[in-house]
Amino acid sequence: MRRAKCEVTDEGRIMNVLSSATIGRLATIGSDGYPYITPVNFVFHQGSLFFHSAREGEKLDNIARDPRVCFEVDIPLAYVEVGFNPERNPCRTHQFYHCVIIRGKARVIPDGELKTAALNALVGKNEGNSVFQPITENSSGYRRCCVVEVKPERMTAKSDLGQGSSQKEYRRLISERYEKLGLSADLETIKAMGDEAS
Repeated sequence: MRRAKCEVTDEGRIMNVLSSATIGRLATIGSDGYPYITPVNFVFHQGSLFFHSAREGEKLDNIARDPRVCFEVDIPLAYVEVGFNPERNPCRTHQFYHCVIIRGKARVIPDGELKTAALNALVGKNEGNSVFQPITENSSGYRRCCVVEVKPERMTAKSDLGQGSSQKEYRRLISERYEKLGLSADLETIKAMGDEAS
């Protein structure tokens, strides 16, 4: 990774991004050779990434032809706009974020125990503390949906928190803006910068 200061290798922090984000972007290789990117609901469960889908579609055609995929997840944090930075320099605008990129091979999971577990994990992640009827092979719609597993071959993560000489200044400016506007993205950025410093 070019910006080594931004690289995240701590598994707990990587899993936190994967468990906090609800949408990721799946890149498959299209029949025309171009990347095809689709936003999908996902869950990272037992070392693999899972998402559900209709049983037909372009992404599934692409996976059947070439299982190599790339999956990207990001959590946007504070955005530093032109009027916010002291120099009012448009080249100093900046978006803070966390992201994870997974490269691996995808496969459609057959009906059975793994598909059922993945669907329950996906619903559990998105429903939070809600109580829901566990999915079984007899659940309505079970056989009409398909579940895809992506087995990671390479996973990289990055947190862009203004690491370097300007981080203290960014933190001060974002803290001041949070005091005035109370933006949740600013608070998340301040907390993340604190974690980075510790």
